[in-house]
Amino acid sequence: MKTPLPFRVLSKVAALSLAAAFSLPAAAQSAGDSIVNVGWFHLYTDDSSQTLMRTSPAPAPIAGSSASVGNADTLGIAFTHFFTDNFALTADLGIPPKFHLDGGGSLAGLGEIGTAKQWSPAVIAKWYFGDKTSKLRPFVGLGGTRVWYSGINLSPSLQRAVTAPYNGGVTGTATANLSSSWSPVYNIGLTYNIDAKWSLGFSVAYIPLDTDAEIIGRNAAGTVISRHTTNLTLDPYVTFLSLGYKF
Repeated sequence: MKTPLPFRVLSKVAALSLAAAFSLPAAAQSAGDSIVNVGWFHLYTDDSSQTLMRTSPAPAPIAGSSASVGNADTLGIAFTHFFTDNFALTADLGIPPKFHLDGGGSLAGLGEIGTAKQWSPAVIAKWYFGDKTSKLRPFVGLGGTRVWYSGINLSPSLQRAVTAPYNGGVTGTATANLSSSWSPVYNIGLTYNIDAKWSLGFSVAYIPLDTDAEIIGRNAAGTVISRHTTNLTLDPYVTFLSLGYKF
């Protein structure tokens, strides 16, 4: 599989930075240090979707249907602890980003069809190149995340589309469930140590991620009148630009 462009570019920068790191003064990170980084997560989704399927009544695909997931931004917080001068564990947290879902193909006329907040705390093992006196420290990381969703809201246009045809033309209500999952996290980045306490960080992570969605339509009495399912692939690239402080 071809290496994604952000990783190819950043790996070249990391190689150049590694050469420079040994010639620059200043104290960086060392065994026993803990660092908190606060900054900006930007999530770019390399998304796709399967055809929306009606599972009841009368199972059938919704011909030509698709959906797209927009990008998102949010506040990020990372806690890193160095067990040696080169090996560290990072816990990535932050405010859950809100994703906007738009209809495509035969659903394009519906516009935005829903929103959801994504929770994806991650733990990443990192190897830092250079030594504890290096100003520039490239790193590579591998970890995992547990992903789940909250605040799932469907637009009135989608609720009408999945209920009215099965309710005598009368619009009902619809809710959605999105499956949770575990996923690996691939990470590469750079830390620039301003002084003994403060640093700047930039990283790119890739998370192979998809979710199964079920949409349940109900009439005014609360009786289920329709069910639809699809699969959404997000595969986000997550950039993190941050300011760090060492304790």
